[in-house]
Amino acid sequence: MSPNFRIALRFLTAKRRSMFMSLAGIVFGVGFFIVTQAQTSGFEEFFIKTILGTNGAIRIEDGIQDTLKSMSTDGSNFAFEHRDSVRYVEGIQEPDRLRAAVAQFENVTGIAEVVSGAVLVRGSIRSDSARVFGVNITDLLKVSDIGQQIVFGHLNDFRINPTGVMVGRVLASRLGLNVGDPITLEASGQLRHYRVVAVFETGVSEIDRQRMYMHMQECRSLLQKPNGASFLQVALANRDRAPADAEHMQRTLQYAVNPWQVREKTWLEVFRALRVSSALTVSTIILISGLGMFNTLAMIVMEKTKEISILRSMGYTRQDIARIFLLQGAIVLTGGVILGWIFGATVTYMVSRLPIRIRGIFSTDSFVVEWSLWHYLAAAATATVVVMAASFIPARRAARLEPGDVIRGTSQ
Repeated sequence: MSPNFRIALRFLTAKRRSMFMSLAGIVFGVGFFIVTQAQTSGFEEFFIKTILGTNGAIRIEDGIQDTLKSMSTDGSNFAFEHRDSVRYVEGIQEPDRLRAAVAQFENVTGIAEVVSGAVLVRGSIRSDSARVFGVNITDLLKVSDIGQQIVFGHLNDFRINPTGVMVGRVLASRLGLNVGDPITLEASGQLRHYRVVAVFETGVSEIDRQRMYMHMQECRSLLQKPNGASFLQVALANRDRAPADAEHMQRTLQYAVNPWQVREKTWLEVFRALRVSSALTVSTIILISGLGMFNTLAMIVMEKTKEISILRSMGYTRQDIARIFLLQGAIVLTGGVILGWIFGATVTYMVSRLPIRIRGIFSTDSFVVEWSLWHYLAAAATATVVVMAASFIPARRAARLEPGDVIRGTSQ
């Protein structure tokens, strides 16, 4: 153990109670920083997985038809493209060719063709509006988590039953539907009879309230859409590349391409704001602890002026004195961060076991947390900045003390 370190410990023990309070503040600040970030990041990640498992990473819909605006000058005419002149052609006219083109992009892992339309659902109790999604179930499983979202019934029953439909849980509850119940769908002026073979729950209330899945050919017949598709749902290997891939696809394919970051921009901004807000709020605990340490170190400087002058007269340089006081802050900081990490990990685990029922933008029956090393590093970095900043001014003041001034009683 170096002499500077021993002296720093000696000074710390002179203010045990004050230093313990500062240490406790750092422990709780670091711990709660980790817990709040784990919760907000966990819920955000769970929301993203829910969205990707329901609507895919990218949705391709509506062809882009650029038009030209013409102008004349000096008797000559010329045409130019303008973004305001872009027109959208509803739906996808040649889905097979578009699928083949999309499959050429390296980040694409799955493509599902979807035919969608509004229908009126008649159950045994009441009627309600809904949207049917005609799909090929094999393709749908590649771009969604429908296999894990079924809460009643079985996916194989949908595979083998051409007139079977899968209904969202909220819609099924509103209509009083159970697996095996008959329903009537009205669309395009015709009535068709079907049977509920499964009930699914994505956790997104809007989807569970309106969506129904049925086989592609049956949906085409019901909606009288023998050709084309409403949109393509695309899954990606790297979801973070969705904006770049979407831009590339739109420019290449001349179709409107929407990545999940654009579709869910509002909710992502809400989660980001919550994460930043919670970090700032909890950081005040560390800040208050830093102020307490500043006050304690300042008092030590005032009370240990004679000891500091003796050290200076023994040959200690100003850098040595400053290092002693910075070591005091480093000792408390190191202990606080390590204990804070342990406290944060323990509380995060306990919180993950707490029951909670959330339905709306996702579905969960317990707190969702994300275990990330970055949360621990960010908490340590925040504590380091605050504590070392609080230690710097007293250390600088101690380093400026001169033995002669202390003897004469003129030290500041």
